[in-house]
Amino acid sequence: MEKSFKEIRIVDNFYQSSAFFPMPLCLIGTLNEKGDMTSFGAYSLVFPYYIAGKDFYAMVLECRNNSNTCKGLLRHGKCTINFLPYSNKIFKEHVRLGFPGDTPEEKMKNFKFTVADGKSMENNDGEIYPKIIKEALQVFECTWVKELDHAENDKVEEEYNGPYHDFNGITSKYGAHFILKIDHILLKEKYYNSIVNGVTRSNFCPLPSNWGYRDSKNFWCSPFRKSHAECIPNKEVDLTSIKYAANRLNTDVTFTDDALKMLVKVPRPFLKLVLQGCVNWANENNVKVITPIEMNEINDKRSKEKKKGK
Repeated sequence: MEKSFKEIRIVDNFYQSSAFFPMPLCLIGTLNEKGDMTSFGAYSLVFPYYIAGKDFYAMVLECRNNSNTCKGLLRHGKCTINFLPYSNKIFKEHVRLGFPGDTPEEKMKNFKFTVADGKSMENNDGEIYPKIIKEALQVFECTWVKELDHAENDKVEEEYNGPYHDFNGITSKYGAHFILKIDHILLKEKYYNSIVNGVTRSNFCPLPSNWGYRDSKNFWCSPFRKSHAECIPNKEVDLTSIKYAANRLNTDVTFTDDALKMLVKVPRPFLKLVLQGCVNWANENNVKVITPIEMNEINDKRSKEKKKGK
């Protein structure tokens, strides 16, 4: 083994006990037992799960199975994931809300942020949804996909003795995982505009990183610094390879050479996926021949968003 490294023992909660692991920092809102109040808990073990090729997009949340968040999801199946900017005051509130053992009422007694209705409540179908945090820069509104891994019968218990699920619901004596379908992604206008119109160093969303490590006294977090952008390597796929991939698609949609030339910078592993996406768009729009005109419409995946923003 390289002499500059030393192996450390892997223990429970290895990501914060045996390593330094960069993660998001967020507050997850769930409903209390009666469903009449939203309680927030601090989390970092929440990551993208389904990102493409499924009927929906999803996050995965890992949490203690006796936490308020776990109980809220088991009872009501809904949550909000709130990403806030960094300040010492905001981070202090994250640490307070991350302390285990307090009831939802105790947690919310001196809550430092403003709660508001999200998009789900605007589309209210008679159900009650967890609130979002007004000061957040970005919010995901989610629904637990309880049917995955046959977790639909899981309920709140004093103690869990198995059998346990593999990846959804109650997964161990102490832990739980939740596959969360993303219903809505909400962004403050400045950062909505940055994604739709182009991200720069000055309009990049300033979210902090939780570095995972904690000791007996402290949590550690890094504030956001100016982002650094590095250009993607300028590699091109030859037109012959693109035509070959296009001809192998099971479709009656065809591409002109000029349209295919617009795909020369697509990395080879993603070429088939991109071509199939073009075909799907063509089928949805009753197009049989894709020219550069159609490619421009397809490539501008934010065109509808831009029109909405005008």
